[in-house]
Amino acid sequence: MAYKVLFILKEVLSVKELGEYLKDTRIRNGVSIEEAAEDNELSTSQLENIENGNIKAFKDVYKLKEYMKNYAKYLGLDPSKIADEFNDFLFEHTSKISLDDILQAKKQIEEKEEKKIQSPYTKEYKRKINYKPILYVCCGIVIIIIFIYLLFQIFHKKPEHNQVLKSIDKENVYELTY
Repeated sequence: MAYKVLFILKEVLSVKELGEYLKDTRIRNGVSIEEAAEDNELSTSQLENIENGNIKAFKDVYKLKEYMKNYAKYLGLDPSKIADEFNDFLFEHTSKISLDDILQAKKQIEEKEEKKIQSPYTKEYKRKINYKPILYVCCGIVIIIIFIYLLFQIFHKKPEHNQVLKSIDKENVYELTY
């Protein structure tokens, strides 16, 4: 079987082609899938999914990329080139997703979150701030400050001139005030 040489092609390889390249390299090295899975601390199904290019079998594409890099290193390949090809594929794949599709997926996730059944004991309530008590306290403080200010003004008034004279001599006060 004539095989395309990896990384010489200018087009981006699919993950399936990348997986086939890893599989062909493993077979050429004479390593069984069980042995490779054990050496890379992966299950045989995970390794089969990598070699078949089944991205959907993995929840985290970044973890898949690490698996592929480690597997490439195990097979004697350059892991950075495998990672670059994988990144190129991801870029090509994700750049074709329209903004409407992204917004729709986000909306679906939010709807799923709303539909979840929650116990009243585990439900997180949004904290509502009741502003009425704060308003009442602030108004009360302002009224108290005004009241104290008025009392201060009443009891600490500067004595008028005729009040001073009253205290000195009551007779003179009457003469001055008439």
